[in-house]
Amino acid sequence: MPAPEAVGRRAAQILDAMREHPGWERLNGSSMRYSSCWATFTGYPTVSEWSLERDAGPLLVEALRVLALKAAVYELTGGDEEKAELLVAAPVDEMVHAVLAQFTLMSRMQADLQVVFPHATELEDFGYTRGCVTDDYYAAAGWGEQPLRYWLDAAEVSRRLGILDAHYGPAGFGRGERSHTITFDTQPTPAAV
Repeated sequence: MPAPEAVGRRAAQILDAMREHPGWERLNGSSMRYSSCWATFTGYPTVSEWSLERDAGPLLVEALRVLALKAAVYELTGGDEEKAELLVAAPVDEMVHAVLAQFTLMSRMQADLQVVFPHATELEDFGYTRGCVTDDYYAAAGWGEQPLRYWLDAAEVSRRLGILDAHYGPAGFGRGERSHTITFDTQPTPAAV
């Protein structure tokens, strides 16, 4: 893996170039509008008292930083996708997917900036732990410490998923929320507020 200083320096340059790109505002706006498709049960919901209104903006900042870090590693390793697939906390990784869903704009930005924003789902590892090389790269980029609200350790994500499973189960969701028994034949009982 490349040295944190080299990755951090290059990632900061990439993020600055992204901010100066004419598509920056559109990328931010489009990524936020993608929220109606944010339907997973295992990333965003692991954030305590998750709220789209409160959490989408800060998560977008984190996702863009991760994309810059991954691009820097990709570049500094001569295009090594495996090394560029950094360990990332589940909620942040979900927002990375929301940004990458802006395919045309991200493709244009890659071409204009001559940067590749790598993402290989088959190489993803959900074993992010505090203190790993991702944290070193993040700090070296000058962005300070990650917001711990979103940068959840894999063990904490697993613990929270267990709690969520206990809540989802009575609603008919099973297999890690990858299936449900809802038939859509009846109206649901309104949730208590």
